[in-house]
Amino acid sequence: MANSIINLFFIITLVAVAPLCFSHSTNGGYLYPQFYDRTCPQAQQIVKSIVAKAVANDPRMAASLLRLHFHDCFVKGCDASILLDSAGTLTSEKRSNPNRNSVRGFEVIDEIKSALERECPQTVSCADILAVAARDSTVLAGGPTWVVPLGRRDSKGASLSGSNNNIPAPNNTFQTILTKFKLQGLNIVDLVALSGSHTIGKSRCVSFRQRLYNQTGKSRPDFTLDQSYAAQLRTRCPQSGGDQNLFPLDFVSPTTFDNTYFKNLLSFKGLLNSDQVLVTKNQESLELVKRYAESNELFFQQFAESMVKMGNISPLTGRRGEIRKNCRKMNS
Repeated sequence: MANSIINLFFIITLVAVAPLCFSHSTNGGYLYPQFYDRTCPQAQQIVKSIVAKAVANDPRMAASLLRLHFHDCFVKGCDASILLDSAGTLTSEKRSNPNRNSVRGFEVIDEIKSALERECPQTVSCADILAVAARDSTVLAGGPTWVVPLGRRDSKGASLSGSNNNIPAPNNTFQTILTKFKLQGLNIVDLVALSGSHTIGKSRCVSFRQRLYNQTGKSRPDFTLDQSYAAQLRTRCPQSGGDQNLFPLDFVSPTTFDNTYFKNLLSFKGLLNSDQVLVTKNQESLELVKRYAESNELFFQQFAESMVKMGNISPLTGRRGEIRKNCRKMNS
């Protein structure tokens, strides 16, 4: 009888802590994949179906939703602050230099949030929507999948200065980019792997024009850029004008999530300066680029691990923050 009671107690205890077996401890508390299993069991399926529809209508949306999550997490942590519109004394992060006329996909997040509010009101956070949508977008583009720890809550504020200062810029030096990653608890392996997200998506002429015409400030181009590739880029990215003209970050397979991005870097055909410096400015990052170029499987594995790690940056949990009814504004 005593043994039966002990066994029963052990089983109850195991069930009670089971979610923690798959959880990730962060500075803000615990996140775990089963967070909505009881309160909104259809949550991830709803996100997946709406993201799938959006990407089918616009393949570029996969990269845009992935980028939204990245730009959110690097400012105040993964708290959906990027989704807030300006209101009253709050200035939206959408107005920052990295985001203005650049980030997109907000309407897709709105649609997901509306569907989730109908299914389970004020239950699923906008921050978790961003995390799941980023994973689903990657899979839809042919990339790896991963289990997303959940339980983030939404911020009650935004940081325009944080958005301007914390997000790596296309013309940053290698050391500046690495420093920005390290400030978020990410290392050089995460930097190189997550840069691989540039295997999909597009960039504007204004983001890389200096490489074509004036890299050093002496009216000379960037000679680490393959010159035949540079000549092709100049046809649609002139010295003045055409700022918003779009170019694929990976010209070989622009809508497929694969390791071609790394192969392009080794051929000196990385579009952005922030891409090419992974090969030209640091030996450790160069070796990582070579490894990922050789093995798509290795790249996928590390990308998934680094995305989980990035998604764990300073989340709001417990009673911190709120669950927004509308991702664009704080609850009244």
